[in-house]
Amino acid sequence: MASIFSKIIAGEIPCYKVAEDENYFAFLDINPVMPGHTLIVPKHEVDYIFDLEEQEYAGLTTFARRVARCMKRVIDCKKIAVAVLGLEVPHAHIHLIPISKEGDMSFSHKMTLPAEEMADIAEKISAEFNRTRGE
Repeated sequence: MASIFSKIIAGEIPCYKVAEDENYFAFLDINPVMPGHTLIVPKHEVDYIFDLEEQEYAGLTTFARRVARCMKRVIDCKKIAVAVLGLEVPHAHIHLIPISKEGDMSFSHKMTLPAEEMADIAEKISAEFNRTRGE
């Protein structure tokens, strides 16, 4: 059975897409820790990130780095934090979270943002990602 992330990638479930290439997909977390909280997933469904083939793992982290750099340029924050938990959905993924202090990274206080704000954030990151192709 396909994971919720595979259904999002296939367009069966709507999302706030941030970036995509032939192997990887990035979209906003619907219950973000901070505004702009983005999930990076391989299109190939694998449960555990360290079970990815070496080349796919390297590609995933390179894609995440590129998205994080775009996020940093359009979101007011000090850094983009990285987390890999992998228990909530059986599909390897990386969390990218804009932070200005360490407390911003707490998964215990997720939030819900208005759809308009989510769409605006996704559009800004996506536009930067498309503007910087090849960077």
